[in-house]
Amino acid sequence: MIYLWRILLFLLEHDQKIASYMMIMAPRKRNRHALGFLCCFGGSDLPEINLKDNNPLQFLEFTVPIPPTDELNARFSELVDELDLTDKNREAMFALPPEKKWQIYCSKKKEQEDPNKLATSWPDYYIDRINSMAAMQTLYAFDEEETEMKNKIVEDLKTALRTQPMRFVMRFIELDGLSCLLNFLKSMDYETSESRIHTSVIGCIKALMNNSQGRAHVLAHPESINIISQSLRTENIKTKIAVLEILGAVCLVPDGHKKVLQAMLHYQVYAAERTRFQTLLNELDRSMGRYRDEVNLKTAIMSFINAVLNAGAGEDNLEFRLHLRYEFLMLGIQPVIDKLREHENATLDRHLDFFEMVRNEDDLELAKRFDLIHIDTKSASQMFELIKKRLKHTDAYPYLLSILQHCLQMPYKRNGGNFQQWQLLDRILQQIVLQDERGDDPDIAPLENFNVKNIIKMLVNENEVKQWRDQAEKFRKDHAELMSKLEKKERECETKTQEKDEMMKTLNKMKDKLQKESLELRQARDQMNDLVAQLNEYSQGGSISFPAPPPPPPGGPLALSSVLSSALSSENLPPLPPPLPFSSCPPPPAPPPPPGGPPPPPGAPPFFSLGVPPLSTTTFSSTGTSLKKKSIPQPSHPLKSFNWAKLSEERIHGTIWNEIDDLKAFKVLDLEDFEKMFSAYQRHQKEMGSTEDLYLSTRKVKELSVIDGRRAQNCVILLSKLKLSNEEIRQAILKMDEQEDLAKDMLEQLLKFVPEKSDTDLLEEHKHEIERMARADRFLFEMSRIDHYQQRLQALFFKKKFPERLAEAKPKVEAILLASKELIRSKRLRQLLEVVLAFGNYMNKGQRGSAYGFKVSSLNKIADTKSSIDRNITLLHYLIMIFEKNYPDILDIQTELQHLPEAAKVNLVELEKEVNNIKTGLKAVEAELDYQKRRIRESGDRFVPVMSDFITVASFSFSELEDLLNDARDKYAKALKHFGENEGKMQPDEFFGIFDTFLQSFAEAKQDLENMRKKKEEEERRARMEAMLKEQREKERHQKKVKAGSISEETGEFDDLVSALRSGEVFDKDLSKLKRNRKRSGNQGLETSRERVVTKLNY
Repeated sequence: MIYLWRILLFLLEHDQKIASYMMIMAPRKRNRHALGFLCCFGGSDLPEINLKDNNPLQFLEFTVPIPPTDELNARFSELVDELDLTDKNREAMFALPPEKKWQIYCSKKKEQEDPNKLATSWPDYYIDRINSMAAMQTLYAFDEEETEMKNKIVEDLKTALRTQPMRFVMRFIELDGLSCLLNFLKSMDYETSESRIHTSVIGCIKALMNNSQGRAHVLAHPESINIISQSLRTENIKTKIAVLEILGAVCLVPDGHKKVLQAMLHYQVYAAERTRFQTLLNELDRSMGRYRDEVNLKTAIMSFINAVLNAGAGEDNLEFRLHLRYEFLMLGIQPVIDKLREHENATLDRHLDFFEMVRNEDDLELAKRFDLIHIDTKSASQMFELIKKRLKHTDAYPYLLSILQHCLQMPYKRNGGNFQQWQLLDRILQQIVLQDERGDDPDIAPLENFNVKNIIKMLVNENEVKQWRDQAEKFRKDHAELMSKLEKKERECETKTQEKDEMMKTLNKMKDKLQKESLELRQARDQMNDLVAQLNEYSQGGSISFPAPPPPPPGGPLALSSVLSSALSSENLPPLPPPLPFSSCPPPPAPPPPPGGPPPPPGAPPFFSLGVPPLSTTTFSSTGTSLKKKSIPQPSHPLKSFNWAKLSEERIHGTIWNEIDDLKAFKVLDLEDFEKMFSAYQRHQKEMGSTEDLYLSTRKVKELSVIDGRRAQNCVILLSKLKLSNEEIRQAILKMDEQEDLAKDMLEQLLKFVPEKSDTDLLEEHKHEIERMARADRFLFEMSRIDHYQQRLQALFFKKKFPERLAEAKPKVEAILLASKELIRSKRLRQLLEVVLAFGNYMNKGQRGSAYGFKVSSLNKIADTKSSIDRNITLLHYLIMIFEKNYPDILDIQTELQHLPEAAKVNLVELEKEVNNIKTGLKAVEAELDYQKRRIRESGDRFVPVMSDFITVASFSFSELEDLLNDARDKYAKALKHFGENEGKMQPDEFFGIFDTFLQSFAEAKQDLENMRKKKEEEERRARMEAMLKEQREKERHQKKVKAGSISEETGEFDDLVSALRSGEVFDKDLSKLKRNRKRSGNQGLETSRERVVTKLNY
């Protein structure tokens, strides 16, 4: 099939030259020592080429006309399928013109229909002859002439497997030709094994593997690789080299590496080796025959060793490489390698270098695991010290000691007997190291049914696991409890630290403010003294002139009139006290009255604070007509409440309710049944009135519940999350949660379950049954006993939430302030607008042109103008190119406008609303603080001291926020005016968002230009690389053609793999990588000395 490809290339490249020749295929007896020109078609005759003088530029026409295109392609496809070509070559074949396709097909058809076709064109012939040879060699020995004849048959089969169409190979496989060859190898005698026939049979297998179908068939055969490895026992050097090349190449084939290791284990038993690879090391160390043969054999052995070490699992498994290499080192490969250096053969040295470099890299990688540069694996003491150091303070150390103790007790004899126990221990450790998660060993497992993963599972005792699980669960609970306490203490500490820092910060600011106001006060006092002196002079009849008064000091509330009046009232002014830090703040309003009545006097009992009007025996309507007092029957036990909206008695007159008398209904209603259905006691029985119900009712204590069921259920869920008792919650609220028991989210949920007036009334009625109350009812009842419970809770929640709300609002205010300053001060922005204005005036004519400025929103329309040449280029891209060329400083405009993205997210209306909410919350806390100061506090109530400290710090912090907000408003107004925008018509998020969007588009356009440049550079680089690769391929093709002219047989892909393995090219990539790693490793002197020590180890 290779010859056919060469013919096609010849036809394609020299079409004009061959037009002057005509090929006449004359039958001729085949020469056994050469192949026919069209032997790949199955022909056995040599072509005869004659020059036709009368018509030098025409082909001899075929008598059969060319069929239709579809039929021609179908026939030609069958022909190409038989050739087993690569995809690239198939495409080239199908690209031929129809005339050449038909010419090739007719030639093949003529060859197939040749009546003189020999029987040797079919695999049946060769299989029969080889089977006969295998049977005859067991009966008598061949003489020299017969041996030559038999060898010629095998050689012809090897040639046919290489050159015949795919149909021949498939027929050979179908007739079980591989088993024929393998049976011959198994049954041959000693003389045959040392003859050339043995080499030729191995060559047949190699030729079969050069075909994709044949290679798959060989690898799928259960004993093929094992039988091939048996041929290593011959003394024939060429046979050994061929076998090693096959085995080495199989290592590089998927799923072939493990088959080769298995074959080496099989050969160990077959050749009675003491250990695996022993024969190979003996051959590597032995001197034999001619220098060329010896070097070729040693090169083949080293290429095989490198393939075994670095292919398959050795590609990425350091442990496997160390394990397998140690086998070779134990066999003494290192001194043999030093000895092989004396041959001074480049190819052999290449394999030796690769072996040593990979070994050095692996040793270095192993040493890095122990933070060392080198580990002396010959020193048992050093390795033991490393293991001891690694496991010294771990749970594995007792097991190491146990291993050593049991090793001391193992049988020992001076003559070296009983080494099998140590061998078993070695193999067990090998399996522990090499087996993967699935229990598979990349090497051949020396121990059957030894699965490390399963054995480890068996070692685990279920009782111990349960014991440890229970103990772990206990520790987990203890840990969770301790972590909860720790988090609580951390929150408390964090809160205290934060409060302390805020107070210190506030104190320092107040100190600065006090010094400033003291200075202003002294200045005002001096001014006042001057005015008093002038007034005295004026009162004595003198004339005075008043100097222009200085402007009032910022923040000073003193007015000139007050100064004058105070001066007139007293000459000797007492020293003024320093102003209070919050003297300018209006006094807090009184706390709002609770719904339903006026606020109670300080110290009034909680019941009266709920605004319940006092009961009276007689009630008058708005018309003065008295309403009849109702005599409503009383239930025998508490009932559930009916949540209705009660009309006031003043509004009853003139309504339908005047005509209704509900007392009549009581005479008809079954109140006893009603009490059962709507009792306030919670019943747990499934069936009312049953025997079981009656029995349980006497055993169980009824729960009293007057709260709505759903609300009570949600309240219970909240209390279970709090994990605190009612008393602990009560104490936390009284002490204002100084110990941080209540988180912010829990306080927010508690505010949803504040006792309402109706709840309080019902609960107060049943306070004598507190022990029977349901959990939610009792919680609400106990919380209702706390004076101003809701206000306390709200104040505590505001206190905890205040730092967070302040921290959220302040960055937004600062973003507006800083962004406004940046826009006003930015020189790069001014220069950018200048260039944009120039381009805009240049582009626009008429009324839209000759502009002195433009709205900032126009910036985001720059990218809408696209280039007429390239639609991917916009005006913004062009501006950036201009900036890069003439204004490079503008490209860094974002560094001057860093706060725009944050400012673009701020909604000023929402921000002001949030600030006002904080202000309202502060006033509410101040009002509650004033109320709590007036009342008599019970023991443990920490509201006043805690909230006083808080309100002092919070008020000052909030005043700073207000001042900052006012400053931000002013700066923002200036920024709007600076860019010609109307104040009040554009919010900050819209205004700053325009600039932020423009800067994002600016950055994206800059990145687009960068990507365009990179793409262009990449295309240019790719074009250069393709040109270089094309030139390199042309050179390689030319070199291959030159080489092909001197070779009688073409090789396939398996031959290419064998050739690359023989020359060491297959390791070039890894070798280059190792060399680069070696150069990067740092200290060359240290590495060189280390390599020297390792390579000279005398195993």
